[in-house]
Amino acid sequence: MIRFRIIKRKPLPGWAKIVIPIAAILATLILAAIPILLAGGHLWKSYYYLFHGALGTRYNLLETFVKASPLLLTGLAVAFAFRAKFWNIGAEGQLLAGALAATVLGVNMGSIPPVLVLPVVIVGGFFAGGLWASIPALLKTKLKVDDVVSTLLLNYVMIHIMGALLFGPLQQPGSSWPRSSAIVEAACYPILMPRSRFHLGIIISFVAMLIIWFINKKTTFGYQAKAVGTNIRAAHFGGINTTSVILWTALISGGLAGLAGVGELCALQYRLIMDISPGYGYSGIVIAMLGNLHPVGVLFSSLFFSVIIVGAQTMSRMTGVPTYIAEVIQGMALMVMLIFLLFTEYKIKVQRK
Repeated sequence: MIRFRIIKRKPLPGWAKIVIPIAAILATLILAAIPILLAGGHLWKSYYYLFHGALGTRYNLLETFVKASPLLLTGLAVAFAFRAKFWNIGAEGQLLAGALAATVLGVNMGSIPPVLVLPVVIVGGFFAGGLWASIPALLKTKLKVDDVVSTLLLNYVMIHIMGALLFGPLQQPGSSWPRSSAIVEAACYPILMPRSRFHLGIIISFVAMLIIWFINKKTTFGYQAKAVGTNIRAAHFGGINTTSVILWTALISGGLAGLAGVGELCALQYRLIMDISPGYGYSGIVIAMLGNLHPVGVLFSSLFFSVIIVGAQTMSRMTGVPTYIAEVIQGMALMVMLIFLLFTEYKIKVQRK
């Protein structure tokens, strides 16, 4: 009789957490040849225009960074939460909460000194996203409510709250469309490079990545979050206040997603609209997994996703391959990464009896 046992391998070295996502990206690009060929595209020509459309010119390269900014922030939000086993599937709602708070502040703060407007808007968006994420964290720690369900459902709650406000108090006077008035000029992110949309929010997202790396590696809280994520019961008996760790994790995670909403509002749209996010919060889940929950890995995976999204437009125009091939590649990247993690973290042992 043959039995199979799944055994957890020894922890991977630090360098492997960077190499595995890169290997998964390369494997995804190889496998992506299948849907491209099925769609009738010329393989090498399609790949050429995919990468040329994202990296081939100065404008395209800067647009890739523009697209990567919210993806990096939502990816960091999910990765930071998952590391502590707070299953935050609600980055989309937290992004919208940040954009909503930034709108309320950005529209109504014309009377204060202009130099203070943008910092207040950024901080307000961060805390709005963080407080929205704290709701499921409280439900998890106090009432044992499943955080996957609560964070996911709160996305739809926030969508309806935003819709009610855009058809009500926040609606632009005289407009029949669900959109707010424009934020004041002092609340807009400055453009850092001429003839582009390269804005301050991109720098903020990179700084956020460095801060999360520092928290994870160099602080007591980072150690506590990792301990809670590894074994919450052992962490509790070891003297760690697990409730406090989960709540702070949720606040920071939601705040990062909220910053993504602030960036989309203050740098690109300048007013709140229903479609301010094309699903960045959900993409953040895939990006976090592809990045192996490591801040540097999340950076690489967000840039990869941005290249695919931006380049798919050019590839479609030049080769006729549909733009939704970008979503297919994103899904394939998640599946490849999960398979890589399965075989690098576990091994199958065969026993004969």
